[in-house]
Amino acid sequence: MSSSTPTPRLQHFVQQLSQTLEHSADEAALLAGATPLLRALVAHDDWLPDAFAQPHPQHYQQFLLHADPAGRFSVVSFVWGPGQGTPIHDHTVWGLIGMLRGAEEGQRYARDAQGRWLPDGPAQALRPGQVEAVSPSIGDVHRVRNLLPDQVSISIHVYGADIGKVQRHVFTEDGGVKPFVSGYANAAQ
Repeated sequence: MSSSTPTPRLQHFVQQLSQTLEHSADEAALLAGATPLLRALVAHDDWLPDAFAQPHPQHYQQFLLHADPAGRFSVVSFVWGPGQGTPIHDHTVWGLIGMLRGAEEGQRYARDAQGRWLPDGPAQALRPGQVEAVSPSIGDVHRVRNLLPDQVSISIHVYGADIGKVQRHVFTEDGGVKPFVSGYANAAQ
């Protein structure tokens, strides 16, 4: 969508989020202000163009919907085919995840005294209209998967940077670390 006109719902969300960012530099206040905005966006499943809702047969895809020109945030659709999920990973910036279609399961992780990554609490299901937050200050490491074995699920993510360009990390349960930059399925190669 970065190369086309955003839908009115997405455009309204981007404008409201921009205003929220202009009025608060505090992360907790920002997340509190942005959460109801994302909840309102994902309450309607009539605005995401089909081009940004297509699953890949082997892995999940993330499509850039909007990158703030000032680099303050990005809006991304994550499209999960049946059985698809992520490795354990971080974000390094604040983020909000809003469920648009289907369902996904998120499992937070924490490092133990030996440096291994272990589940931190029970896995949480995210259903249409629900929103959750991540950030280095509130918990930034998790694994996510499509909760539906026979359907596509789509979530809308908002991050405090152009997430497709941010160097992040994949973690193995034994403590291994691998840096990565995710990019976008709809980016020019």
